[in-house]
Amino acid sequence: MTPSDHSERAETAPKELTRTRNAAIVGLGLGVPERIVTNDDLAKLVDTNDEWIRTRTGISTRRITDSATATSDLALLAAQNALSDAKIDASELDLIVCATTSGDYVWPSTACIVQEKLGAKRAGAFDLAAACSGFCYGLAVASGFIKSGMMQKILVIGADTLTKQVDWTDRGTCVLFGDGAGAAVLTACSPDEGILTSVLGADGSGVESIWIPAGGSRTPLTHDALDNNEHLLRMRGQEVYKFAVSIVPQSILDALANVCLRPQDVDLLVLHQANARIMYAIAERLEIPAEKVYVNVDRYGNTSAGTIPIALTEAQQQGRLERGNLVVTCGYGAGLTWATNVMRWGKDR
Repeated sequence: MTPSDHSERAETAPKELTRTRNAAIVGLGLGVPERIVTNDDLAKLVDTNDEWIRTRTGISTRRITDSATATSDLALLAAQNALSDAKIDASELDLIVCATTSGDYVWPSTACIVQEKLGAKRAGAFDLAAACSGFCYGLAVASGFIKSGMMQKILVIGADTLTKQVDWTDRGTCVLFGDGAGAAVLTACSPDEGILTSVLGADGSGVESIWIPAGGSRTPLTHDALDNNEHLLRMRGQEVYKFAVSIVPQSILDALANVCLRPQDVDLLVLHQANARIMYAIAERLEIPAEKVYVNVDRYGNTSAGTIPIALTEAQQQGRLERGNLVVTCGYGAGLTWATNVMRWGKDR
């Protein structure tokens, strides 16, 4: 075949094979427990107080599940709300991705449980384990499937119930976490809207900065492990703080540079809601005004993979997401992992 033959074939190729497209969020929803636990409530359990927690974390309250509520229950509620917001039936979904590290079971996936309860019979389903970065990883995965043309409608959920995994005698960690889920429905959109780019990163040398030592194949659960609380979350707070304020700004700068944009172009910055001090430190390094940073950690605490979709849902409800806005999301956490998404918001209120 000659070069001219290739040229003729390209000119006559169906438009749908050469057209580019992005993936956009068209529906958002959240699911959180009803029970609200205050800092004063926690002061009855461990040696702490409201001022100590608020000044170091920005957290005043968090939502905590009861013993009968599992991660899939919150994920299902968030999914139903997101589908309703998108005006899409579950039967239309091609894929369900559930970002979680506190699933109902070690296996099978929580996504499969949600799929069955939603009645999304034609959808594939899998869990994604990237801890607090999970939802942003999930957005990148969904974007890739949609941009390739392989799938049309994808549900991405971020859901965790880490209060079932914390050590309630450790005041350094038990005050930080809450339970919650958020979800987003993504469909194809024009190439000038939706998810413009994503940057994913990991540094496995920091595995022990935030982890649960026992319960996997490396260290199965034993009586000794349980007695030593090795089945509960452990965290080196200072290491995580240093990691977040150094890696996250660079990840955001790299992502913006990918699409020839700058921090001053950002209309709303939605960071993982781990700690208010970390969020404002990141924004300061990027020279993004504090009023452009969405913060709700004061009311929910750290809900891990749930923080960003919960924040996006609330931002939409409060009218802070306007069509054409440049929105940046960035998650960071155990692994160590981080993930940034740059979006041109294409959904009307």
